[in-house]
Formats: sequence, C-alpha cells, structure tokens
Amino acid sequence: MERWWQYLTPGPAQLSTGLACLGVGMQSGRLPMVGPRALEHWVAVVVTSGRGWFAGPDGVRQPVRAPAVLWLRPGVTHHYAPDEGGWAESFVDFTGSGTVGYAELGLLPGVPVTPLTGAEAAQRVIGRIAAACRRGGPLVGAEATAGVHELLVELRRHRADLDLDGEPVLEVLRRDACLPLSIAQHARRAGLTVAELRRAVRAVGAVGPKEYLLTVRLNEAKELLAAGELPVAAVARRVGYEDPAYFTRLFTRRVGLPPSAFRAQQYRGEDPGEPYGPERGSAEARRATR
Repeated sequence: MERWWQYLTPGPAQLSTGLACLGVGMQSGRLPMVGPRALEHWVAVVVTSGRGWFAGPDGVRQPVRAPAVLWLRPGVTHHYAPDEGGWAESFVDFTGSGTVGYAELGLLPGVPVTPLTGAEAAQRVIGRIAAACRRGGPLVGAEATAGVHELLVELRRHRADLDLDGEPVLEVLRRDACLPLSIAQHARRAGLTVAELRRAVRAVGAVGPKEYLLTVRLNEAKELLAAGELPVAAVARRVGYEDPAYFTRLFTRRVGLPPSAFRAQQYRGEDPGEPYGPERGSAEARRATR
C-alpha cells in the first residue's frame, strides 16, 4: 500500500475568492474502507485503476470501476472501499462559496459516482497541485486552488455518462445565436422539439438554451462595442434584438453597465479620442483634409 497526502489551511483572503484547495493526496493498493462518515467540504476522489463500491446515505452499494470519480459532498454520508484487489486513487479536497456556482454550471454533479472516458488529464492536474503543495511558499494556496478549477473542468470534459449528441446542437445554436429567432424556431432548425433541445443543451452545457444563446449574443455584442464602429442600435440588431432599448436594459442588467459605458471603457479602435457612430466618418474626413 502506497500513500501520500498534504493538507492546506487557507486564510480569509483565499476563502474570500469563493474557492480554496484544502488538500491533495494519492494512494494505491488494498486501501482501508472509508466511512460511513460525512465531511464539511467537497472531495473529488479520482479512481484511476481497480474497482470497488460506493454507498450514500441509504447504504445501498453501487459498483465503481476505474476510471471514475467519487464525489463526496459536504454534509452527505458516504461509505466506500476498493475490492480485495485494491485500487489506485487520487483525491483533492476543496471548499468555498463558489462551489454553489460550480454546481450550477454542471462541474459538480448531483450524482455521487461518475464514470470517465479517461483519467490522464485529471491526473496531470492533480500532479501539478501536488507539486505546488510540495514546493510550498506564499503562492501555494493560489496555485493549488487554480488547479482545483482546472481539475473540475477536466473531470466534466471527460465524463462518460453524458450524451455527447448535444455537442452538434450547441454548434447549431452558436452558429444561429444572433438571428432573431425564438427558442421554438431554434429547435426546429436543429430538427428537435423544444423539450429535446433543452435536454440536449443541458446534457453538455448545464444551462438551458435561452441562457446559452444569451451568453453568445452578449459576447458578440461586447466584441462589436469594443470595435467602436457601430451605434448601439446597430449592435443590438447584429446580435438579434430589434428593440435597442430592450437590448440596452438586458446588457446593463447582465454586464453591470450600459453598452455605451462598456464601449467607452473597452474601445480597441485606432483612435479612442474620436467620436463613435455617424460622427466618426466626419471626423475621419476632417483628418483627411488637414
């Protein structure tokens, strides 16, 4: 049996970021049974070889076969162990208010065991977290926490229990996002019912199609505003909103400032001192006559 681990104690500043790594470890062989117990924080246990079982609060055992992740949720009783042949696992403990958002994004699943298509990418990330902990130093907490974020993304990316048929649907939505279409019209263009569209998008993106389309539209609007060549009304039409006032209210609510203020801050054109919109052309003409 081989075992190594190291724990961290994040301070108030690290905890205030919303995510903090509490520890990392690696062990293999005929490991002892864990639990029943409940923790006050999250743990991702990545089983890289071997098999065993996992039981939640109901005590019912479900099989675990590598590669897979055991998600130990705060306050939820769990109980698990490898079979007699043992297994190899790596684990990362983490906490923070930001885990609520990670769960909403689908990076922290609601099921306790998720199979993986492969664990190599996750293992590389865990190796970097472990290396940071071994080095120590003033940045260890930030380095390890950055690794936790990357780990959650990799584990989500390599889940084997998700329906990957949703990926082409996202491509269609991304392509048509800025067309002035309803969700029902988007569904028809994808050859799906609205319910099928919602299921397909949530399976790969954790958010619904309306939220996904809104994000794509706002990202495009920001790029157009930063270029500074179009009036706000024209930007609104480009991203699918015929009513510029509605677009402005929506943009302000989601971004935190109006489109015009965003452009004033983020303008990436050649001459930020020149006016925008129709006045820009006359300004360029004036320069040409000097």
